[in-house]
Amino acid sequence: MTKIPDITIIGGGIIGLLTARELFNAGATVTVIEKNQLGQESSWAGGGILLPLYPWRQADAITRLALQSLILYPALAAQLIAETHLDPEWTPCGLLITKNPDITMARNWCDTNHIAFQSAGADFFKDLDTAPENPVWLPEIAQARNPRLVKSLKQDLINKGVTLIEHTELNGIALRRNRITRIDTTTGQFAVNQLIISAGAWTGQLFQKLFPQIVANAPKIAPVKGQMLVFEANPDTLRTMVLDGDQYLIPRRDGKILAGSTVERDDFNKTTTAEARDRLSEFALKLLPALKKAPLIHHWAGLRPGTEQGIPYIGKHPEICNLSINAGHFRNGLVLGPASAQLMADLVLGRPTAVAPEPYQLSSPH
Repeated sequence: MTKIPDITIIGGGIIGLLTARELFNAGATVTVIEKNQLGQESSWAGGGILLPLYPWRQADAITRLALQSLILYPALAAQLIAETHLDPEWTPCGLLITKNPDITMARNWCDTNHIAFQSAGADFFKDLDTAPENPVWLPEIAQARNPRLVKSLKQDLINKGVTLIEHTELNGIALRRNRITRIDTTTGQFAVNQLIISAGAWTGQLFQKLFPQIVANAPKIAPVKGQMLVFEANPDTLRTMVLDGDQYLIPRRDGKILAGSTVERDDFNKTTTAEARDRLSEFALKLLPALKKAPLIHHWAGLRPGTEQGIPYIGKHPEICNLSINAGHFRNGLVLGPASAQLMADLVLGRPTAVAPEPYQLSSPH
């Protein structure tokens, strides 16, 4: 007879993989079930800046998770390199924010949360074409190369013996006395002990399908498309990440430079558009004229799991005793991932939490 895992996770993006790792490290047996390939949706498509954009304009609940993730990331990256020999390219290259009309709020946020903060002088702009307004330099902010991070996490889970099941879609559940006893999928039935749904942009749709009778405590998560470009530039063309208005450039270690991104409500449509390509390309070539010599090599789109305020749902379901959710991170899945996984594991295992859990509960406004 097959042993039932302690935890079954639906969704193999960055949130599901980090949650699986956190629970395994705490001694649980874990199975991850993904409808496509692991980490190929929003986790693969994002940019990897490890700070919410203009964090002082975000809800405090986002700040709490972001700060905890900043603490966790260096050790996570070091462990993944040591254990998988795959480098997630966690790189503290710093973030330049060129325009800050709310400079007082920015300074106060950085001071309160102990984020290193400097005014950015003319040296930062010698290769950039923009009109700076109270520019700030955050020297310790890092990035992760999300496809590499997903690859290293997947390998780490394989090495640990976590069961990873791809190309398997969840069709239904068996519910008895407010407890899920099994799930029905496109590749068969699985008995479950604890079930965690981390299905990203598909989480809201999945809840409606599985639990049509429980409308009150369903997560309000909808897909938000983001399109991005990457240029093949020489290493050191751009040394830091640059946030200019609502768009950004991110330099990878090998010289590639990402330009992003759009925010589009287009249901589950992941097609790219010429309009977005032209807009992002125009932004990138104007801001960094050196990119005119760099070929545009890729243009793609991903679907972010959007909530009204960008606050994720992380918590146990108030009615179904063995169901939890860790989803709805909008643009911040990579930023908030390690802390979200830690909080989810704390709640499932009954450990003290590093971050106060109340703002992320299904019953809280998002």
